[in-house]
Amino acid sequence: MNMDLNLPPKVTSRAFARLAEINSSGPARPLRVAVSGGGCSGFQYDIRLDEAAEDDLILAADGQSVVVDPVSLPFLAGAVIDFTDELIGARFVIENPNASSSCGCGTSFSI
Repeated sequence: MNMDLNLPPKVTSRAFARLAEINSSGPARPLRVAVSGGGCSGFQYDIRLDEAAEDDLILAADGQSVVVDPVSLPFLAGAVIDFTDELIGARFVIENPNASSSCGCGTSFSI
């Protein structure tokens, strides 16, 4: 696992743009990206609208923000948070250099 916390996750302009669309109908809420135990590969991503906590890393652009808690941060070091709109569906995706494998759903991974 890449434990270099000097490599924070990055958020693409496409992900910020989609977050702005989601937030356009009300007050802007940050997108929380977290890692928890579980899923079919050992760890799973938890992506949801949430409020920022005092100790979160906040990644911001264009009036939007993505937050990552300190426990999830080592698992997401150097990761890229993006948004994709494909035939199988539209969703936020994470390209994680720390994951040694992931499942077909894209929300579960192993280290």
